[in-house]
Amino acid sequence: MNIDHIVLWVGEGVPQDYVQAHMWYNLATSRHPAGNSRDQVVKNRDIIAKRMTPADVSKAQKLAREWKPKK
Repeated sequence: MNIDHIVLWVGEGVPQDYVQAHMWYNLATSRHPAGNSRDQVVKNRDIIAKRMTPADVSKAQKLAREWKPKK
């Protein structure tokens, strides 16, 4: 992991968007096989969810359900 990844991971110098972060963790969770790696993704998603309103969590879940990869 390089310094750019660390800075983004801790959210320094970039706008924080918990809805988008939760959406991406939802997508990652749905694509990870069961195991320790998936468990960590779920844990990180749940940490973010604690900082969000229920409405924002619902919005993030909706965005994840509707997300389609670019062609």
